[in-house]
Amino acid sequence: MESSKQKHHEKSRSRWVGVLIGVGVMAAVDEIIFHQLLAWHHFYDQSTPAIGLLTDGLLHSAELVAIVAGFFMLSDLRHRQALAGNWAWAGFFLGLGGFQLFDGIIDHKVLRLHQIRYGVDNILPYDVAWNLAGVILLIVGIWLAMRARAAGKKAFR
Repeated sequence: MESSKQKHHEKSRSRWVGVLIGVGVMAAVDEIIFHQLLAWHHFYDQSTPAIGLLTDGLLHSAELVAIVAGFFMLSDLRHRQALAGNWAWAGFFLGLGGFQLFDGIIDHKVLRLHQIRYGVDNILPYDVAWNLAGVILLIVGIWLAMRARAAGKKAFR
């Protein structure tokens, strides 16, 4: 019989696996769509185009490591029949939104590594859309986590 502490650990691990995969997926979406296909910016735009491409490659490498590691951890949880799917989905959306907001606020505005789009007089609509998307994804993640917590409490009644 599983202990309460062990169940909590597996819920937590399921959530963190989801966060890791979510961060990796959102980094991939950002890098593939906005860095490569639309060519709006590179991860670091304050140097030469070669450095911009290098930093995009480093971001791409990090996102792949996050996704692959996350799926190996997910596979391990499933193999041990310890995956708390509702917590993993909550973590996935928290990872998506967390990455999006971190990128939009810290990378774009605080560190000024790059902007969403250069050569545009008014980038406010881009900033609002970018960060609003992150907030919406975070809200979905929080809502899913609240549902997972409520479902867990019902199971112990």
